[in-house]
Order: sequence, then structure tokens, then C-alpha cells
Amino acid sequence: MPRYLITIFHPDNYDPSTEDATMDHAIDVLNEAMVAQGIRVFVGGLHPARTARSLRPAGGGEVRVSDRSYLPTQEHIGGLWVIEAKDLAEAQEWGRKAVLACRTAVEVRQFH
Repeated sequence: MPRYLITIFHPDNYDPSTEDATMDHAIDVLNEAMVAQGIRVFVGGLHPARTARSLRPAGGGEVRVSDRSYLPTQEHIGGLWVIEAKDLAEAQEWGRKAVLACRTAVEVRQFH
């Protein structure tokens, strides 16, 4: 079955302490539904993008490390699910549920 990545986006200044019990419960219910359907492969949350380290080729076999995210954007990935779904439509339905549970934008992309 095809695998899909569902990514959750947060603004740079996102404060996880703003997540209330209702939101926590909605995310728990979504995770439980994914497990019950047998579609969840992996789930994980990420530390804020300001804690990221970006590694880039510097030439001559060297690697340059920067104390920042790779992309200079206003939003970054805050968490993700890897799921198995029969098609993009089914994966998008799980993405829709993630939007409602997490109260933020998500992206759904299929793995090669």
C-alpha cells in the first residue's frame, strides 16, 4: 500500500503551551483512529525550528553547519505522520482530520 507523509506546520514563534486539553484529546483520538485502522506507520513531533542545525556541502568534501533551519520561512514542520493509504484521496481525508485536530495547516505527500 502506498505511504504518505502528513506534515504539520507551525509558525516560527509557536508556543506548544497554547495547546489545550481539547486539542490534546483531538490529537489522541486521531492517533487512536489511525492505529485502529492499521494505517499509522510512524508519528512524531519536532522541537522548534530555532533548535535546528542545517548542514550543507561546502566543497572539497567539507560540510558547513549552521545554527538555523535550512529554509528561511515563517513556518516550519512541527510534527508528522507516516501513514499507509490506498490512494491520495484517503490520505487527504486523514490530512483533513489532522487539520481539525491540530488546528493548523498540514501537507500530504506520497513517498516514492
